[in-house]
Amino acid sequence: QVQLVESGGGLVQAGGSLRLSCAFSGRTFSTYAMGWFRQAPGKEREFVARISRFGGNPYYADSIKGRFTISRDNVKNTVYLEMNSLKTEDTAVYYCAARYYSGTSYDYWGQGTLVTVSS
Repeated sequence: QVQLVESGGGLVQAGGSLRLSCAFSGRTFSTYAMGWFRQAPGKEREFVARISRFGGNPYYADSIKGRFTISRDNVKNTVYLEMNSLKTEDTAVYYCAARYYSGTSYDYWGQGTLVTVSS
């Protein structure tokens, strides 16, 4: 069973930066593609970014493109989301998720970490 634990959320002023981490355990990390999603208050969960199992082909939502960077360390079994130039509309609970490399859906989710961007 895969376990995912996010960390790194917090309160930051608009224009600031945060780096989220997601620690993966329970299976072989490099057999899973990873993604970040977020859910703002009163809104549906939305896709933020994803990265393939060996770190290639990062893909981003248009709303964060150029400001966020997804990366992974297959030695540390961790995926990261570097968030720069944060905006108040980035306020949300951020979740990491794991998808087996040949699968079509994200099967495992973390508990989420709250990011609050103040004006």
